[in-house]
Amino acid sequence: MIIHFYFARRFLMIFLGLQAVFLALLMMVDLIEKLRRFDVEEIGFSKVLYLTLLTAPEGLYQILPLVVILSTIALFLSLARSSELVVVRSAGRSALLSLLSPVLVALLIGVLGVTTINPIVAVTSEHYDTLSDKLRSGGSSTLSISSEGLWLRQGGEAGQAVIHASSTNRDATVFHDVSIVAYEPGGGPRVRIEADSARLVDGAWELRNASEWPLRPGTNPEELAKQHDIFRFESTLTHERIRDSFGKPSVVSVWDLPVFISELEEAGFSSRRHKVWLMMEIASPLFLCAMVLVASAFTMRHTRFGRTGIAVLGAVLTGFALYYIRNFAQILGENGQIPVALAAWAPPIASVMLALGLLLHMEDG
Repeated sequence: MIIHFYFARRFLMIFLGLQAVFLALLMMVDLIEKLRRFDVEEIGFSKVLYLTLLTAPEGLYQILPLVVILSTIALFLSLARSSELVVVRSAGRSALLSLLSPVLVALLIGVLGVTTINPIVAVTSEHYDTLSDKLRSGGSSTLSISSEGLWLRQGGEAGQAVIHASSTNRDATVFHDVSIVAYEPGGGPRVRIEADSARLVDGAWELRNASEWPLRPGTNPEELAKQHDIFRFESTLTHERIRDSFGKPSVVSVWDLPVFISELEEAGFSSRRHKVWLMMEIASPLFLCAMVLVASAFTMRHTRFGRTGIAVLGAVLTGFALYYIRNFAQILGENGQIPVALAAWAPPIASVMLALGLLLHMEDG
């Protein structure tokens, strides 16, 4: 039991150290990118630094498998150089039993990532999207889906506008039973528009069978109401920004995804992308365990055998290949070419089986 705690502590300390190093590197690179994208003289360096901090959790969460691989490599290389692995094996402990504690730590890291870090990433990513959109266009754009339909908010120099639609098609290109209330830059209502349908074109909403009521103080909305067969209402939104508002599963906490998936389906959207993401998040702890097994299969050897660099390179390349296959399966699942469960669970299970095969071959021949 003592040796298990020792290996677990060594693995966890190496993991935290590498996380700190990658955090510093990611923040440096991202800060340079933010300085290029935003006008520092206008918004200030503190705001740019704040935006960088908001994107840091998502960056660390995405490279979690890589950090686990490197942590495993560093652990077993250090144990091999100090001959601690030789002592452990001479005591009669098998290689698979020595891997128990690092695998359990990786499993706990994965569970912690899904249950705790994932909601943090969702909140920071959503806040970053809102704030960056406000800094670029002068107003924020958000989307909310409920049983009553869709609620959109767009912002710009002309002021804010709240848009409600009862339903839309699966590609979010045409909205039905649309109601728009536009506000002055100072905050007061300016105009209300109702239309049978709306289609987003370049720089505007194209409304069909629209009714317009001015809402400025001192006016009679009913007397000044106008009817339009086709009416254009200026917009800063694009199809990509609307789809990203509800199409990025990473901005929704894993705890809220089941309810969000139900609301998407009630509103008429395809929820397949979110279902695949939810399944893959649940399967991610098993994938981290597979990364530990893969890295250990190449590095659980004494340094006197030589070719350590080739072994490390093989472990890293194998890990990247499995990570690529996992992402490829995710794309196939999102496109509907393979079932959701297969896209989420096949890569980690296959990775574990592959790693166990390599371990048994290298240890027992």
